[in-house]
Amino acid sequence: MLQEVSRSSRVAQELKKILSFIIQYSLRDPRLNTMITVSEVCLSPDCKYAKVFVTFLNGKKKIIITEIIEILNNATGFIRKLLCKKIKLRIIPKLFFIYDDSFANGIKISNILSSVINK
Repeated sequence: MLQEVSRSSRVAQELKKILSFIIQYSLRDPRLNTMITVSEVCLSPDCKYAKVFVTFLNGKKKIIITEIIEILNNATGFIRKLLCKKIKLRIIPKLFFIYDDSFANGIKISNILSSVINK
């Protein structure tokens, strides 16, 4: 049986592609000197709000994480302006950037399991 894909999930997938392109190539802030990856976009059912989950390579220190997330949240106006040019939506969602620590947690769990297996 085929599951019906909702409009908000299709828009979220498209936003994920466009946002990762915008963050990678259009943001020219020298403080963003790390590779930022958009891992997921969660869109509200009315498509007015979007939680953008990001990961980056230099995410070891809490200070760096909060600084990069703050920079991204301050640049949401500029990012939304670029989104208007790239995607045809009646309402461009308000963006909230959140650090996604699931990748780091996965590595930590994998290391623990490896050490248990090797014993």
